[in-house]
Amino acid sequence: MSTTILTLEIRYEQDVVLTRQQARQIAQALGFDAQDQARLATGVSEIARNAFVYAKGGTVEFSVDDNSPQNFWIRIHDRGPGIANLKAILDGQYTSETGMGGIIGTGRLMDRFEISSVVNEGTTVLMGKTLSKRSPKLTTGRLHQIRDDLDNRKPQNPFEEIQRQNQELLGTMEELRKREEELSQLNRELEDTNRGVVALYAELDEKADSLQRANELKTRFLSNMSHEFRTPLNSVVSLSRILLDRMDGPLTTEQEKQVLFMQKAALGLLDLVNDLLDIAKVEAGKTEVYPSHFEVSDLFATLRGMLRPLLAHNSSVTLIFEEPVGILPLHTDEGKVAQILRNFISNALKFTEQGEIRLAAVMTGNTVTFSVTDTGIGIGKDDQKRIFDEFIQIESKLQKKVKGTGLGLPLSRKLAELLGGSVSLKSELGKGSTFFASIPLMYSGAAEIPSILQSTWQIDPTRRPIVVVEDHDETLFTYEKYFQGSNYQLISCRNLKEAKQALTVCQPIAIILDMLLEGESSWAFLVESKSHEQTRNIPILVITVVDNEKQVMAQGADGFLIKPVDRFLLLNKLNTLVKQGRKQKLLLIDDDQACRYVLKQLLVDTPLEIQEAADGREGIRLAQAENPCCIVLDMTMPTMSGVEVLNQLKSNPVTRAIPVIVNTSKHLEAQEQNFLAQHTIAIISKEILSQEVAIAQLREALTKAGLFLNT
Repeated sequence: MSTTILTLEIRYEQDVVLTRQQARQIAQALGFDAQDQARLATGVSEIARNAFVYAKGGTVEFSVDDNSPQNFWIRIHDRGPGIANLKAILDGQYTSETGMGGIIGTGRLMDRFEISSVVNEGTTVLMGKTLSKRSPKLTTGRLHQIRDDLDNRKPQNPFEEIQRQNQELLGTMEELRKREEELSQLNRELEDTNRGVVALYAELDEKADSLQRANELKTRFLSNMSHEFRTPLNSVVSLSRILLDRMDGPLTTEQEKQVLFMQKAALGLLDLVNDLLDIAKVEAGKTEVYPSHFEVSDLFATLRGMLRPLLAHNSSVTLIFEEPVGILPLHTDEGKVAQILRNFISNALKFTEQGEIRLAAVMTGNTVTFSVTDTGIGIGKDDQKRIFDEFIQIESKLQKKVKGTGLGLPLSRKLAELLGGSVSLKSELGKGSTFFASIPLMYSGAAEIPSILQSTWQIDPTRRPIVVVEDHDETLFTYEKYFQGSNYQLISCRNLKEAKQALTVCQPIAIILDMLLEGESSWAFLVESKSHEQTRNIPILVITVVDNEKQVMAQGADGFLIKPVDRFLLLNKLNTLVKQGRKQKLLLIDDDQACRYVLKQLLVDTPLEIQEAADGREGIRLAQAENPCCIVLDMTMPTMSGVEVLNQLKSNPVTRAIPVIVNTSKHLEAQEQNFLAQHTIAIISKEILSQEVAIAQLREALTKAGLFLNT
């Protein structure tokens, strides 16, 4: 509810001046300060002048509401032609002939400003300003008194109003002058501060240069002195070995003890020198990385043989190497990875009195994380923050018994970072520690891309092509490794042009698309592929680093995964897209009924239609008639062996593309293994004792063969 104080009609130009006068007088009576009085008077006169000029008149109404705090409202209404381009004016896209910008300017002067206009019906402007919270609430009686005072007050003539405007203008100019002086003073202070900051930066740069030179000198000194120390230390070790071997005559018991002390001290010092040299080379950027392909299982075998002598002195500790499962070959510096793990294990042996030390590896995305877990004394939380600092050795009950340089762990961290990885620690006092080293599958600084990535698009008729649109070489390398041994063939495309060419060369069963191709729009390719008749039915699986699944699926994608993606998850997702709505037949060819029964039990919760053949001839007949999605084949059968069955299946165009999994208890010779590796998806042994392991291996093989399993 509001109380009207005054209503004015605008008919003549003098009424615009009167409106300004009345707006100031009412604002003064309501308790507004001089600046707000001027703002209100200016804003009202601007809108009143617009009503007079464009609409030939209007009505002005002044009122106060009952809200808390109260608001002073001015409503100006006219019945003119309206404002056709009101939105352009409010958006600042229109400049009036006078260049004043009255509507936008008035809106800035007010706390509230609303305008509505209808062509040929008129315009209404509602302006409001909030009264001071410190002022007492205006009652209806007080508002009526203000209204009576206005009625009794003689209006000022236009010249008095001009004089008042001039006074306001002079006051505003004086205020602007003061602010300009304050701004100039502030600028001078900022300039002084900037000069101080510049001087400080110059001093910091000078100190940084000095520290850099000192660090380079330290690194150079360590490198040079390490080389200088190595020669005499090697001589001491060699000479002590000659003495201990009695090459120049016998030694007394006391002499032998003295030479052993000398040799032990020299070997300890030599270890320190070697660690110092390695750290100096890494810091100086002179450490060379020699990437090569190697299997984690081979690395573990090397470490097992290398560390066996250390275990001989500590028989109460067992060193366990967990067999790596599902880890792709690495393309990095095997020697440096071995050095990191060797340091971890040596450290664990020093501080583990009994129990076990366990070395394991798992693959997550494009990274292999090695872990060394011990049952030793553990490390406190405060000490965990500095364990990877140079020359730091944590005090403990075992510290006096073992010798170390305090450089093994810092060196491991630097080597891991050199390979693009990192190290971390998880430990609890009295319970043991776990040291982690995360190493990328492929060293990013490799001089050349593995030849496996140089795609020639030679379509293998026995495998199902998948077009992969990806511009990151490491990711392509990973996908190729994922598809190795599976029923899928990777057709790699590093840009959209190659992808479109590949679609003309082959008819892929699916497309894997990265949404962040450099300088290209994968969105357009996605929409185009789903709208084109020849490609709309090809499933598109988007794999990217940005979690925008809703947008991707809305544009027509059939599946979505976030990088880095697990191998089993990727294959299973592809199998789902390719097999959706289709029956999945699995043919078991085995003369042993019990073995067929066991296999069926292992697959009881999968969406597979399982068919059985008791011998090779029946299996070949069913394969030709039923065209199963996959065949599980035994090697040892009467009448026709598994090798003969496999030869006939692969020589027949009807069955040649059916993936085959070998399930046998036969000990395979190297020649047989090579033959089967070329013609089958996987080889599974019937002699696996653990049911969990058997299920895992069978599921993995079926997934590689292209079957979708409920997981």
